[in-house]
Amino acid sequence: MAVNAKKAAVYLVVVFVLYVIITDPETAGDYVTIGFQGISDAAKAIGDFMTWLAAGGE
Repeated sequence: MAVNAKKAAVYLVVVFVLYVIITDPETAGDYVTIGFQGISDAAKAIGDFMTWLAAGGE
């Protein structure tokens, strides 16, 4: 039962993403840009933290 619910949820998300891309490609591009910016910021924060740890955590 849970597997069917998971498949249905994934299907709905895919349909929604395709709908957004088809109906408003500029907004979809903005969402992708925001997502990659978030990933970039997270990677930078992790790098800064690791640098801080390597420097002795001071």
